[in-house]
Amino acid sequence: MRRLLVIITIAMLVSLIAVAYAQTNQVYFKFEISSRQELVSLTRIISIDNVKDKTVYAYANDKQFDYFKTLGYDYTILPSPSSLISPRMADSREAILEWDSYPTYGEYVSMMQRFESDYPGLCIIENIGYSVEGREILFAKLSANVNIEENEPEVMYSSTMHGDETTGYVLMLRLIDYLLSNYGTDPQITNILDSMEVWINPLANPDGTYHGGDNTVEDAIRFNANGVDLNRNFPDPDEGPHPDGNDWQPETIAMMNFFNRHSFVISANFHGGAEVVNYPWDTWPQRHADDAWFIQISREYADSAQTNSPPGYMTDLNNGITNGWDWYTIAGGRQDYLNFWKGCREVTIELSHIKLLPPEQLPDYWDYNRAAFLTYWEQAYYGIKGLVTDASTGLPIAATISVIDHDIDSSEVYTDPDVGDYHRMIEPGTYDLRFTSPGYIPLTVYGVTAIFRNATVVDVQLQPVPDEPMLEFYAHDAGVVNAGDTVSMSITLINNGGGNAYDVNATLSTSDSFIDVLQPNSTYPTIIALGGTGTSYT
Repeated sequence: MRRLLVIITIAMLVSLIAVAYAQTNQVYFKFEISSRQELVSLTRIISIDNVKDKTVYAYANDKQFDYFKTLGYDYTILPSPSSLISPRMADSREAILEWDSYPTYGEYVSMMQRFESDYPGLCIIENIGYSVEGREILFAKLSANVNIEENEPEVMYSSTMHGDETTGYVLMLRLIDYLLSNYGTDPQITNILDSMEVWINPLANPDGTYHGGDNTVEDAIRFNANGVDLNRNFPDPDEGPHPDGNDWQPETIAMMNFFNRHSFVISANFHGGAEVVNYPWDTWPQRHADDAWFIQISREYADSAQTNSPPGYMTDLNNGITNGWDWYTIAGGRQDYLNFWKGCREVTIELSHIKLLPPEQLPDYWDYNRAAFLTYWEQAYYGIKGLVTDASTGLPIAATISVIDHDIDSSEVYTDPDVGDYHRMIEPGTYDLRFTSPGYIPLTVYGVTAIFRNATVVDVQLQPVPDEPMLEFYAHDAGVVNAGDTVSMSITLINNGGGNAYDVNATLSTSDSFIDVLQPNSTYPTIIALGGTGTSYT
């Protein structure tokens, strides 16, 4: 009997591995590396899913796997995570509201539509585009004045861009329902919808999740229907517009167009396969300008999840948080795209070790994360915020807000051009802010203090640039000058005016009695309008 049991077990394992091969465009496997430095090149070849010590877990489509096999690694093919259970599905309103099953695709779409019809003053459902196979990519917009653009931060959650990581899918649906059904009775939720514009996308990769058909999430795959990892398909700060070598997918284009229409302040991208909050950057080792702030908000999320769960939950890596590069590097991730190009502070939150979570466990994971879902958004209340308007008309301006001697790698933030509001979350401290916008005279506000768990309001009005040149000192190249030194230096001027500066002659003077200017006069080339610079000839 024992021998027979072993034979049956081996047969079942072989069957599961056969399923891993049979699924279109996806192989799931593991292998060993000698050095973490190997990940830098491997992540451009395959889709790394997790790294535990020196064991790498990864996915590959057929082309990627064929290339990987030429590298000489010993590997083990693993059963596809979505083939390990046959999850209970819900195809009715009553069934899904128990929150212990996965919706069919049809019930998902119907449920999103019901949110809008049941709460017309609080919720709008927007279809931002279609997947490769024509499924809808849906966002719920939630706000007390859902049809009005207001001076309030736009915040966003999105889940399951890897189609087989489904925990966040159901938790986001439940979060929408929880916010809508408790507005007006729960003070925290009421305040969130009164003071924020909330956007939630439960399912970013519907073709991957419903790879096995619209009535089941069994056989869900990581990739989209073209075999592309959507979280490697965004423009990358280091690797350029197409880091994975693929065209932008329909799902990626839909997201990028959606982000272009909005001014998100803070967001999170929910995944599965680990239990950790991953903060920027993923693509390179240098730290974000707001690294200390990212560590703080990640720590607060993980601490909340740990407080509301049994021991051991959300404790991966550095007790539940990690810098992306320190875990494993990727290029083309949505997190880095939003942080680098859109001024939105996004983290990646891995909700469960099991990718396709047994549905009866979904209520438990809701309990673990419910409080953290809300307090993470509330980070948008704090830091420095205000309105940027035209000094002549009072109308809102599309402006850039930079923190002098702090911002690097495109960490500046932007106003919402529809309203003019900005929200600069930042660690407590005192900062100098620079406000710029094409066609306006830049303005610097010095000594702005950000206080922990408070908001400092700095409203500014920018003056339109006049038609004539406006020259200001910009830079010099003298370096360090010691007592007794005689140095030559060039002076660079900037033209913040609306007209080009021709035939410029400038005179250098000083009020310091210990400094003599031996050659005070200099000529300059033409300095063009609106931010052009020119360096002295003599």
